[in-house]
Amino acid sequence: MSNVRRPALEGTVAVRDDRRLSFAEYGPRRGPAIVWMHGTPGARRQIPLEVREYADQRGVRIIGLDRPGIGSSTPHLYPELRDWTHDLELLLDTLAIDTVRLIGLSGGGPYVLAAGAALPDRVHGVGVLGGVAPTCGPDAVEGGAMQLAVALAPVLRTARVPLGVLLTQGIRLVRPLAGPALDLYAAVQPPGDKNLLSRPEFKAMFLDDLLNGSRFQTSAPLNDLVLFTQPWGFELADVRVPVRWWHGDADHIVPFRHGQHVVDRLPDATMTVIDGESHLGGLAIAQDVIETLMDLGPRRAGAVRP
Repeated sequence: MSNVRRPALEGTVAVRDDRRLSFAEYGPRRGPAIVWMHGTPGARRQIPLEVREYADQRGVRIIGLDRPGIGSSTPHLYPELRDWTHDLELLLDTLAIDTVRLIGLSGGGPYVLAAGAALPDRVHGVGVLGGVAPTCGPDAVEGGAMQLAVALAPVLRTARVPLGVLLTQGIRLVRPLAGPALDLYAAVQPPGDKNLLSRPEFKAMFLDDLLNGSRFQTSAPLNDLVLFTQPWGFELADVRVPVRWWHGDADHIVPFRHGQHVVDRLPDATMTVIDGESHLGGLAIAQDVIETLMDLGPRRAGAVRP
């Protein structure tokens, strides 16, 4: 772990209701900003090592943000996904960020879409890597691993706090065996994710995130599942900023058809298929994702399709 690049800055920001959100920042403070939303589970350091180096080389400011209940972020369940964007605004103001682009992996996808819907004047573009689709309302799609969360939603809502304590204690127990545990997880994954997790740089990134990013608490995944299985507080038609979506056609967690369903319903979105890759495939092309988002530039009036 000693060869893993540490964040240029790491700390917490005060948000509403005397809460705090923790973050890790890579690259120069004066560079154009990208907020990176981790998957479910995950934490603020779930950012590929090559992206950390890219941030320094290309002068891009990349900020990994912990959701409530992970790392040092105060536990909190938002009433709906859109509500989190009020905290995002406070974080951007505190870090002196005017406009921003966002990238969301898997469970981070709904959060970055919410930012695109709520903050169109500040968000230049959104990138989604195998993002979760709505499970209820007019944009809903069925199937995939999220269908189990839908079935368990009543239990999650009533028991998420004690379950979160158990999850945190369980993670603490396996931390001394983090490397072998990750190898065991990789062994039962489809070929795409298995190959990616066997690469030393990606294994180092996930271990860095587990050992350093999420070391204090790990209850955020339960909050995510509760929020994903209820109305998000916005519809996909409300996301009028440019969205660029990447999805493995062999994704075993979020089916590819879920991603295509969302892209088809967004006003300004394109799909890039990652051939032969499964759920984590987007991490392997993260530099391409960043370059695509940086090319979007400030939005122009009339850029969205009716």
